Amino acid sequence: MDTAWLAQRIADPSARGIAAALTDLIREGTVTAQTRLPTVRGLARELGVSSGTVADAWAELRKHGMIRTERRRGTVVLGPPEVPRPIRYERLGHWGDRLAIDLTIASPDTALLPPLEAALAAAARADGLNDYARATITPRLRAAVEPDWPFHAEGWLAVGGGYEAVQLLCQTAALPGDRIAIEEPTGARLLDILERVGVQIVPVACDEHGPIPGALEKALRARPVAFVYQPRGQSPCGHAVTPARSAELAELLEPAKTLIVEDDGIGELSVSPMVSMGARFPGRTVLVRSYSKSHGPDLRIAVTGGAADAVERVRVLRSFGPGWTSPDLQDTLAHLLGEAGVRERVAHAREVYARRRARLAAELAARGVRTGGGDGLVLWVPVHDEPAALVTLAAHGISVAPGSRYVVEPAAAHHLRLATARLTDDPDELSALADVIALAATGGRRLSAAT
Repeated sequence: MDTAWLAQRIADPSARGIAAALTDLIREGTVTAQTRLPTVRGLARELGVSSGTVADAWAELRKHGMIRTERRRGTVVLGPPEVPRPIRYERLGHWGDRLAIDLTIASPDTALLPPLEAALAAAARADGLNDYARATITPRLRAAVEPDWPFHAEGWLAVGGGYEAVQLLCQTAALPGDRIAIEEPTGARLLDILERVGVQIVPVACDEHGPIPGALEKALRARPVAFVYQPRGQSPCGHAVTPARSAELAELLEPAKTLIVEDDGIGELSVSPMVSMGARFPGRTVLVRSYSKSHGPDLRIAVTGGAADAVERVRVLRSFGPGWTSPDLQDTLAHLLGEAGVRERVAHAREVYARRRARLAAELAARGVRTGGGDGLVLWVPVHDEPAALVTLAAHGISVAPGSRYVVEPAAAHHLRLATARLTDDPDELSALADVIALAATGGRRLSAAT
């Protein structure tokens, strides 16, 4: 593309104006795919602006998938803007319909979920049904969750699932270019969310007890606006933060002004006690507790409780879209939480999930594959060669999630994530499954005598 020709079509030489002008040219087809753009310095000189201004425009176009920088060809046009996609989440191992065993998605076993009929009927009889009053959280739901909240929450909000809450908390805490610290490995969807928000991700390494203090200390030097972590039932590693580790992390966070976001993704299905920093930092901690896996994914409810200003910012941002979560569904969950029979059913599900996870972990350990962690609905399995392990499992009819989806730098991953909630309870079938997973994990290089 001729530099002077493009410069003549840019009326506003700001970064936003350059990006907008080129977007219009791409949309209308004047500039087509595979067109090579001028250099940053060349266009900046022609427009009389700094190279940084053009670079910022290019970054905006790149974020929307319209251009790509290639080494020899420079920057080329890809086409009109696309809707941003959660790439990691959408690629969690799609191998076709022929695979018999799906260990990809950590969804609950439907046979272990409580029935909804009575709760839905009770909620439908509640006062104020179909009222347009925007209830941040219904009185019944707040009364049901508040007694078990690990600290005094200044603000409350019911939202459409845990990841919606985490996304909105990050979106309202950070501006594009800000930094957010997260434990690593972490949820694939969280990484997609943070990339969409446009923040710089600061990874914090973890061990069996959660985020490592030294790693958090290093991350805090970058002055992140928020620290997001899972206190228990951590996915994908399955660790839970101990009181001693939480105290160490709190000492590091004491002088900072960082917002603390605690993602309690499996909630009442966790076998570990909840250790929250909210008791020490109630004014800048927000706990997000999801009830999808314990009480039903179709309820699409998580409760957000904590720092009043952070929760209020989320409420305001939600008013541009859904505005509020259905009071009918909120009261359905409240009814479930108050039923003794449902509590017994959830406790039973917690025991079954823990047993299934522990049995597969033990079978793998007997074959020389140690997974670590003791909580959650997944196993984090170390492998010699991730792509080869995926192919081996697929050849045996098993689909799993690649570990590279759960880290900032995919090339550094050598793991698989296995969902365990729906594992077979048949010991022979489980043993055969462990044989294949161990073969895939080691590449046949070293198996114990038990195999």
